[in-house]
Amino acid sequence: MGSPLTLTIANCYMFFLERDIVKQITNGGGFYLRYIDDIFITINWPNRHLYKQIDRWNNFDSNIQFKAQLGYSINFLDLYIENINGHLFTKVYHKPSYEPYYLPFNSVHPMHMKKNIPFAMFLRAIRYCSTFEAYLNECEKLRMALLLNKYPGGFIEKQFSRVLRQNNINQVLTS
Repeated sequence: MGSPLTLTIANCYMFFLERDIVKQITNGGGFYLRYIDDIFITINWPNRHLYKQIDRWNNFDSNIQFKAQLGYSINFLDLYIENINGHLFTKVYHKPSYEPYYLPFNSVHPMHMKKNIPFAMFLRAIRYCSTFEAYLNECEKLRMALLLNKYPGGFIEKQFSRVLRQNNINQVLTS
């Protein structure tokens, strides 16, 4: 697995390597985001110019290579991002291998663990879904998955309400 310092050193190295890249992107009106070795960039450059820049960035260090995935939608970590007429829309991304199996409610685990699973799931839906429709769809999927894992409906709703309360969302909206 390597030294515990490996990730810290790699992040420090990438910080210095990417400074010029981040400046280029932000000065060009774009957005740059990196999590460990996954990078997301959105910018309105012609494809030819973008590929030229990526070739230039790939010459910084032969051990670090950038590659482009161009398109109007992409999955970045567990987030689906789509560009529709210049506006970015987001929702939770589930890998094709996703299975709705979570800690069963009837397990012998402590109650705080059982509470935190739906809490974290609903919190992610609030944070990731940029439209109310996407949010409602994700919440419905979550409810179904939790019910499949024997979570009582009232318990699910309590955790959902706890997320709303802790995020100062006073009124529950429904379709």
